[in-house]
Amino acid sequence: MRRTQAVRWQLQYVDAEGVRRYRNFGTKAEAQKHETKVRGELVDGTHTPDSTSITVTEAGDLWLKSCEADGLQAVTLKGYREYLNLHIKPTLGTTKLSRLTRPMVETFKDEMVKKRSRVLARKVVSALGAILKDAMRRGLLAQNVAAGVRVEERRAEDYDDEDRIDDIDRIPAPEEVGQMLRKAEEMWPLIMEVEGDDGELVRRPIPWHPLLMVAAFTGLRISEVLGLTWQNIDLRAGLVKVRRRVDFKRGLGPVKSRMGKREVPIPAAAIRVLKEWKMACPPTDLDLVFPFWDKQPMHYNVARKQCMVPVQVACGWSKARPAIEAKDGKKRRIPLPEVRYGFHDLRHFAASMFIEMGWNAKRIQAVMGHSTIQMTFDLYGHLFARRENNVDAMSAFESSVFGRGGR
Repeated sequence: MRRTQAVRWQLQYVDAEGVRRYRNFGTKAEAQKHETKVRGELVDGTHTPDSTSITVTEAGDLWLKSCEADGLQAVTLKGYREYLNLHIKPTLGTTKLSRLTRPMVETFKDEMVKKRSRVLARKVVSALGAILKDAMRRGLLAQNVAAGVRVEERRAEDYDDEDRIDDIDRIPAPEEVGQMLRKAEEMWPLIMEVEGDDGELVRRPIPWHPLLMVAAFTGLRISEVLGLTWQNIDLRAGLVKVRRRVDFKRGLGPVKSRMGKREVPIPAAAIRVLKEWKMACPPTDLDLVFPFWDKQPMHYNVARKQCMVPVQVACGWSKARPAIEAKDGKKRRIPLPEVRYGFHDLRHFAASMFIEMGWNAKRIQAVMGHSTIQMTFDLYGHLFARRENNVDAMSAFESSVFGRGGR
């Protein structure tokens, strides 16, 4: 280590390949600290010089290739690409792995929490950790400086019940769901005459009323609703067996996790509608309950545009969006109206009704397909607490001590 004129301190060392390396520092303390780090890495055989180190972007691309080779589902890969391309690359992408530090990762995490939701920030930071872990596996990095960097959950005392509901979107009221279902039944008979591709009227099965019934009464994710097959609906026992899901490419595949594979009860009203729909539903090679008109799996956006938005417009819950203007001043397109709820809000509605019925947290976890019971409590803990009647609870407590007659 020696002092230079242009740079105050320069570290010189010979790497494991016998090549002399140089690195400049502004202070002697920085140079000494890095010298200690390099010596340890040389002993462990994990040292990567700056000149041969790859960037975070390059490491991220290698990680994505590993994920693809592992056969991860298309929707999972899509999410990983978005975390990398939209959040990690713009901030840390040009940084070499050898120069990435724990403080830099902590700063990145703090900025994510400021600008994005905690859920998204947690996923992005986790993806960064996975990228560095993959680089270590390849021998491109000595230490995963993102290990242990986490986006913590907000403490319960930091927000009240209304904030908690906002965290999982607004939950529809039972009367609102009832209005949607009645309106859907009015709007969409199971068979309707619609305009075909050639402009001629054709008779076509319309799945929207039964689809909304299933979504509202089971709490299935929309991808799981669209992946249902008749083989997995037991109308006699009143059970929906969740085994498949449709991804964003309209591919039919297995559910994402072991807990996603489950059985969900359905009420008599939904069974009646499904029996009627089964008579009208066109047969498909995939045995789909809600196929698209081409007899292939339906895309989520089709269900949103043709079902979820129109039914809420008919209920009077919509707000028009301004047309998007083209460069020449002409109207290019009119976006869909803004509405109150999405399909995921129906999932939260079903969970809230299950809780209102008195189901315990373990049963809610199983029916909703949550990977852990902690996830169930994180999402719906406030609803469990709200259901409890403190007066009745304390009365029961007193009775258990003093007997029914009290003191």
